[in-house]
Amino acid sequence: MTNVHLVGGLDIAELTFFAFFLFFLGLVWYLRGEDRREGYPVEDDLTGAAHGGTEPLFFKPPKSFTLPHGLGVVTTPTANDRDELPRNVLPRVWPGEPLDVTGDKLTSGLGPASIAQRADRPDLDMHGEPRIVPLRMIKHPVDVHANDVDPRGLPVYGLDSGKAGTVKELWMDRAESCLRYLEVDLAGGAGTVLMPITMARVSRGGVVTDAITGAQIAGVPRTKSADQVTLLEEEKIQAYYGAGYLWATPDRAEPLI
Repeated sequence: MTNVHLVGGLDIAELTFFAFFLFFLGLVWYLRGEDRREGYPVEDDLTGAAHGGTEPLFFKPPKSFTLPHGLGVVTTPTANDRDELPRNVLPRVWPGEPLDVTGDKLTSGLGPASIAQRADRPDLDMHGEPRIVPLRMIKHPVDVHANDVDPRGLPVYGLDSGKAGTVKELWMDRAESCLRYLEVDLAGGAGTVLMPITMARVSRGGVVTDAITGAQIAGVPRTKSADQVTLLEEEKIQAYYGAGYLWATPDRAEPLI
């Protein structure tokens, strides 16, 4: 019995390695299929043609998700539902040339101003209520801590120190219990716009954003409602400020060296 060989020349270490390799290969196959449920169709690198969504190597069978709060059913992958491409793109002179746009670059939908076509409805909390709302809409008392600067009533300036207006209200994320936006009352009665709190520096002397100029703050995409912001509107607002870090001024669009 001392010369019995159960698996020939294989030992436990080799069997463990092969088992792990097969498991890892299956895991990669599964994950590469699952991650194609959003953000696709897959496009051919050479022809640009979109795969139809039926190839087993590229797509999983469609899966349906029932959204909460009666918002319907979403099925993925959606190979034929594609975001509309920007139409204000200048023609390329040579292959591989970076795209450029005509008109207002901050609202172009290209490059740093790109947006995803999210649902044009407010994000909801666990109770089915709009998640991001101004403090005036919250029933229980919410206020700025006594040790912090309350931005309400402070002037708002752009990166060029141009004054755009004053802070009218604060918008809070009720699910995360944090501030998301400053509501800016524009000078001259031009209405109100939202400014992401992450792109603003608050001090006792005022609120300053380094993303866009004072004049450009008036061009921030508006919300349809005075008391709530939709997911699509958030995309456009964030893209507008984000694009300013490249296109707010001519010198920002040029290389540093």
